[in-house]
Amino acid sequence: MAQQMARGVEMAGIEARLRTVPPVSATCEATAPAIPESGAPYCTHDDLKNCAGLLLGSPTRFGNMAAPLKYFIDSTSSLWLSGAMIDKPAGAFTSSSSLHGGQETTLMTMLLPLLHHGMVIAGIPYSQDELFQTTAGGTPYGASHVAGEDSNRELDPREIALCQAQGKRIGTLALKLLKDRT
Repeated sequence: MAQQMARGVEMAGIEARLRTVPPVSATCEATAPAIPESGAPYCTHDDLKNCAGLLLGSPTRFGNMAAPLKYFIDSTSSLWLSGAMIDKPAGAFTSSSSLHGGQETTLMTMLLPLLHHGMVIAGIPYSQDELFQTTAGGTPYGASHVAGEDSNRELDPREIALCQAQGKRIGTLALKLLKDRT
């Protein structure tokens, strides 16, 4: 999903950067390596401070965002105090094993801290036809994906279209808001 979001952001004419957050360990004082062994680099506060817009993604965990993302977001008080995220466009995306696995509540749990940061929340408008046609993932709160019981179901064409549409919307808004700041 993140790759499809990034494609959408780049369709708007702005660079997309994929980042991840380190895992949370049940072992006290366990630390992750500074750079993950594979995948996107870990997100830093500077990444957030310097971004033009933000799309947060998380698998659904009991109708909520996954603990590593929540842990990372909870560490962003300095950005909140400085107002570094104010007026930047933001959105969220998620996946779950089942259609009724808590996708919309997960999206809302990710959007709430972004509202506290003063970000401009943008979902997917119903002018996007795939919202009416999807039989799997996709909500006006943000793109979603039904991964299946074994989490191996590929994104279907409508889910891909919704991811790209949301990415493009955030990219377009970021460019407009950047222009207004200069």
